[in-house]
Amino acid sequence: MSLQSPLGKVLGNGAAKEGAGHWWAQRVSAVGLVLLAPWFVMSLIALGDLSYVNIVSWIASPVNTVLLSLLVLTVSYHAQLGLQVVVEDYVAHKGIRMLTMLVINFTLLVLGVLGVFSVLRIALTGNH
Repeated sequence: MSLQSPLGKVLGNGAAKEGAGHWWAQRVSAVGLVLLAPWFVMSLIALGDLSYVNIVSWIASPVNTVLLSLLVLTVSYHAQLGLQVVVEDYVAHKGIRMLTMLVINFTLLVLGVLGVFSVLRIALTGNH
């Protein structure tokens, strides 16, 4: 018999004992996307000419380099969090669920690292 109330047992802890942290991480990354996505779209619209040279020089701007890198990382992280929820909710077999999460996490990690590497390479070398 526990002296803890039923509410106290579940408050902040889902079935996996980490529900609140995951929920907050999704919300924080969503706020980041709400701020970064409009900046990205408006910046591209403001460029007007979306030629290769203009895009490369836009990425090479220090502020744009940092914000674009943050956007890539935030999209990757937010996608990982969202896909994790979908897989946990809809994939019943534990082995398949673990394999699916491993593939998703690895793929999104590689895409995030490649995205940031590409932005930094353009920014630091002015590669055009």
